[in-house]
Amino acid sequence: MKKFPKNQWIKFAIWSVLYTLFALWMQNAWLLLGLIVLFDIFLTKYIPWGAWKNVKNPSLRNALEWVDDILFALVAVYLINLFIFQNYQIPSSSLEKSLQVGDFLFVSKLSYGPRVPNTPLSFPLVQNTFPVLNCKSYIEWPQWGYKRVKGTGHVKRNDIVVFNFPAGDTVAIKQQNPDYYTLIDEYGRDRIYMDKVTFGDVIYRPVDKRENYVKRCIGLPGDTVSIRNNQVYINSRALKNPEKMQFNYFLETDGSLMSEEQFQLLGISKDDRTLVSDGNANKEILAFLGFPKNENGSYNPVYHFPLTKASLQIAGKLPIIKKIIIEPDTWAGATYPVGYKTGWSRDNFGPLWIPKRGATIQLNERTLALYGRCIGNYENNRLQVRNGQAFINGKAASTYTFKYDYYWMMGDNRHNSADSRYWGFVPEDHIVGKPIMIWLSIDKDKSLFNGGIRWNRMFRWASPD
Repeated sequence: MKKFPKNQWIKFAIWSVLYTLFALWMQNAWLLLGLIVLFDIFLTKYIPWGAWKNVKNPSLRNALEWVDDILFALVAVYLINLFIFQNYQIPSSSLEKSLQVGDFLFVSKLSYGPRVPNTPLSFPLVQNTFPVLNCKSYIEWPQWGYKRVKGTGHVKRNDIVVFNFPAGDTVAIKQQNPDYYTLIDEYGRDRIYMDKVTFGDVIYRPVDKRENYVKRCIGLPGDTVSIRNNQVYINSRALKNPEKMQFNYFLETDGSLMSEEQFQLLGISKDDRTLVSDGNANKEILAFLGFPKNENGSYNPVYHFPLTKASLQIAGKLPIIKKIIIEPDTWAGATYPVGYKTGWSRDNFGPLWIPKRGATIQLNERTLALYGRCIGNYENNRLQVRNGQAFINGKAASTYTFKYDYYWMMGDNRHNSADSRYWGFVPEDHIVGKPIMIWLSIDKDKSLFNGGIRWNRMFRWASPD
């Protein structure tokens, strides 16, 4: 032991302590075998870890040095991305105006505790598909079960949460929106699997390789959620609405077209602006909504776009605006659960109980429709129903006890959000992390040097309100 220099012992001791703390955090004693590797790296050096440094050819030595640096960077990025934080870009308007399209976020894995990866062999910074090659960015073997290590807190009501899309377990590659289960209900299983030109291959994705979504957590495990005329109720009590919550409206003008300044005043992006009265295709819609015709049989300009409560008040005071109508409930598609008639709709939904770990339910036609995906897809049971009798893993069952906690997620842009109202619950093993900071925000409607960078949003905390 005396033959090893003191500085090597110090380096070994520091790295051993850090590595041991990491193994304890991971709650995996097998990781302690890595101490043997550290002992060899810093002390015995039986394996020539730095042999490339002795290469005499300068060009080859420089190339190997680059390879060494790149490998170290990839490993570091991979570990940071897995256990500390990851970068996330807001791709859609479902949380406007709380989080905006073009916001780049730091998502903390520590807030709810990082997950041990289900698919440990994957390329860092790529979710599931290489952009150019269009092939999987991960190797499906080995597959590890769900395990989450201790974090700094738990998911709370009104938290904005990043999670893996639950209905993304099975994907038709060429038609990923709507989800596979909605496609099955609409077109039938045979059509999906046989029409490769339209739908492509149907593949399975592990939990941690499903697409990342970001929504607001409305309901917690054990809650009962319902919606009445766009107002969310939790356990029969009205939930406080997000300050920047939006709904879609139809706005009739006095005959004039709205100006760019008026759109900017209301905060309406170019993608959100629709002139419904343009052409003859929407005349039946305008008549259904109750907009009157002019003497010549034409309609005044009618726009369709989302408004916050504050923007709605501003719109109502604009001289150009004659009439404002909220988008009818009938405009939305079928709600959760797919293929089962509940009488629920986008704006009038539930009541629906959110599963909680350890809670037991009776199994019948309705509960199997509402919670069948939880039992079969999320908790990995083989669920079958024969002659009205449920069989779980081959055994007849009249009750079921949940293994996971579940959450109910919704977007603040309520009429433009594909959320739990359409695809159901988010299991605890799908929770990724919590957005903590906006580090960059780009407005794609403007040039980069003419308001394209939203400086007022940079390095702001991603507030839950």
